[in-house]
Amino acid sequence: MPLDKNLLEVLCCPVTKVPVAMLPEEKLKKLNDSIQKGGVRDKEGTLLEKPIEEALITEDGKTIFTINSGIPIMLEDKGIPTEQLEGF
Repeated sequence: MPLDKNLLEVLCCPVTKVPVAMLPEEKLKKLNDSIQKGGVRDKEGTLLEKPIEEALITEDGKTIFTINSGIPIMLEDKGIPTEQLEGF
């Protein structure tokens, strides 16, 4: 389910207040490849095991937030630091 453009314009990282954008398909594929290989964790330390269908990334490229059933999960602990991902 596509994210409403108006909602996307007001969303930002809950910690840094950096705006977010949709995670491009090629980066989503890299993220899911990394999840499949194991070792990708959110800021809370939870190991991600299932592929992600949609996600947002901060404009500075440091944090990814998942979108579940059209709802952005903008919780600090659920953010995925990109520093652990190769090629981001």
